[in-house]
Amino acid sequence: MAIRKQTAQQGTFLATHGESIIRDAQRELKSPARRLFGRRLLTLGGIALLSGCDLTNDKAVNTALRRISFFNDDVQALLFDPNRLAPTYPESMITRPFPFNAFYDIDDVPEVDAATYRLQVSGLARGKRTWALDELRALPQESQITRLICVEGWSAIGRWGGVRFSEFLRRAGADTTAKYVSLHCADYNYWTSIDMPTALHAQTLLTLTYDGDVLPPKYGFPMKLRVPTKLGFKNPKHIVAIEITNQYPGGYWENQGYNWFSGS
Repeated sequence: MAIRKQTAQQGTFLATHGESIIRDAQRELKSPARRLFGRRLLTLGGIALLSGCDLTNDKAVNTALRRISFFNDDVQALLFDPNRLAPTYPESMITRPFPFNAFYDIDDVPEVDAATYRLQVSGLARGKRTWALDELRALPQESQITRLICVEGWSAIGRWGGVRFSEFLRRAGADTTAKYVSLHCADYNYWTSIDMPTALHAQTLLTLTYDGDVLPPKYGFPMKLRVPTKLGFKNPKHIVAIEITNQYPGGYWENQGYNWFSGS
């Protein structure tokens, strides 16, 4: 509860002073000496200096790290421009083959039956709550060639096709003033969540195809959320349920310490 209160206070502070903070930080970080200090400050010693926590106390360290992570989320959200597009690329630059990546082996990719598949929509939505795959394919489709950037340090360019996520949310009657969209998957209870401005971004795509063909299982059949403005683990595969909520949903990796906003 204390962390949530702290986060709310940080959010209020950023809303009032955020632009000034960013200008000051940009000005200060022009100095090499200050950049070096900033890097050192992000060590455990710097955390101790900032928080006053005892580094022998795991709970205190985790609390301090989580507060810093929440603050980082707020700053990234402030910097995010919902009207700025991620780069797109020509077909000649597509990575072939596009790499498989998951927290499990390719032999363990889940099998989803297209005939019985149903996408469930819950939470703050007043429209259609259950969608068959054919209904999703009947919605207006578009495609993009964008780069996926993995938190592990690699990237790859792929061509994805599907429904603009903002269009799907509109047709599902989602409350687009809500804070979060949570996505649950068929692959071993994986889930993640994104902020609503990112969900409504023009390039956020509920993908049903890859490179012109039905989305292969290794890339997330029957659907993957393609979010070019976020790191790869925020692009969930094998989606089976979507929830619109004002309650912070966390995620599989986020609950293990990964930064929640994770803009690319």
